[in-house]
Amino acid sequence: MNKNVSTEKIPERAILVAVNTHDQPKERTNEYLDELEFLLETAGGIPVARFVQMLDRPNSATYVGSGKLEEIAQFVKAERIDIAVFDDELGATQIRNLEKELECKILDRTNLILDIFAKNARTAHAKVQVELAQYQYMLPRLTRMWTHLERQRGGIGLRGPGETEIETDRRIIRDKISLLKEQLKEIDRQKSVQRQNRGKMIRVALVGYTNVGKSTIMNMLSKSAVFAENKLFATLDTTVRKVVIDNLPFLLSDTVGFIRKLPHHLIESFKSTLDEVRESDILLHVVDISHPDFESQMQTVNQTLSEIGASDKKMIVIFNKIDAYKNESIDFDDLIQGKKALIDLQKSWATKPETSIFISAINKDNYHGLRDLLYKEIRDMHAIRYPYDDFLY
Repeated sequence: MNKNVSTEKIPERAILVAVNTHDQPKERTNEYLDELEFLLETAGGIPVARFVQMLDRPNSATYVGSGKLEEIAQFVKAERIDIAVFDDELGATQIRNLEKELECKILDRTNLILDIFAKNARTAHAKVQVELAQYQYMLPRLTRMWTHLERQRGGIGLRGPGETEIETDRRIIRDKISLLKEQLKEIDRQKSVQRQNRGKMIRVALVGYTNVGKSTIMNMLSKSAVFAENKLFATLDTTVRKVVIDNLPFLLSDTVGFIRKLPHHLIESFKSTLDEVRESDILLHVVDISHPDFESQMQTVNQTLSEIGASDKKMIVIFNKIDAYKNESIDFDDLIQGKKALIDLQKSWATKPETSIFISAINKDNYHGLRDLLYKEIRDMHAIRYPYDDFLY
């Protein structure tokens, strides 16, 4: 073997494509593209350029108009682009037409998220959930997926089912989906028994947008070593730890992060993971306050909680990353954009019905304040639910 030959995989070069509809501010489209770029980098790709077109709605045949498509095609050819990533979910016809015109790999936001899930799935449970979501995504796109995979294997967006063999029979895919659903049902039964055997401890679940610091808070409170990384969807599996504050034990779980435009079938595939959220007593909604669009991220999380039937839980909002918040002092431009100083944000949230606290998990700023707040809330709930427990008194 030639030792001088590098076996290191060359990262794929990609462009990002979005449609800016008239009912969506340009700033919001840019935020979506920032997130799409972060998703691409998490998957291992290199963002080279962005293309945005103002339309009433995405073109049903090619997503963008013919003029913009020609501009993109010329750039793809000139810059030797490997992947074109689209910010919305594409249909089979759109993908087929785009592949023909651009002559490169075509991915949409859903496919990119699925690829990251496949990359980060570590346990058998997570792998089954990801595989189910992949097959559900592939089924309506089956005709073009297999010819595409036959022509080009490996790389971003092509991990998982179908990578090693070409299957053309839709019945086989449906059978696989049925089998995976049965496996998840069995996992659900096992996990339900596990939850029932945890005794009468209050259950607390960390929820929030992806990459807001949930796993870091989990490590800080439980003194464990849960995997935490500055990447989207670094955590897929629910991790449960017993935590004791003073004399009060409770169970703390870390869950998969949420994201905008998360496909419904993906939520369905991770139903058993999200059961931990549904069956918890208290939710800790972690928010990255340093993110410029943190309020929109909060809305996404609250909407997803509503979709899975967990919006009625007792909730504590944890505003994390105050160390990275850049508006301690406000200039004129900040005021024009409606930004507030950190102290003003703290004052405004102090008047809201939700219990909230501002911390930095990485620096452990206000760590004791968070512990005291958790102790009070959990102790009060425990006293109501189990009034004859002596160890609290």
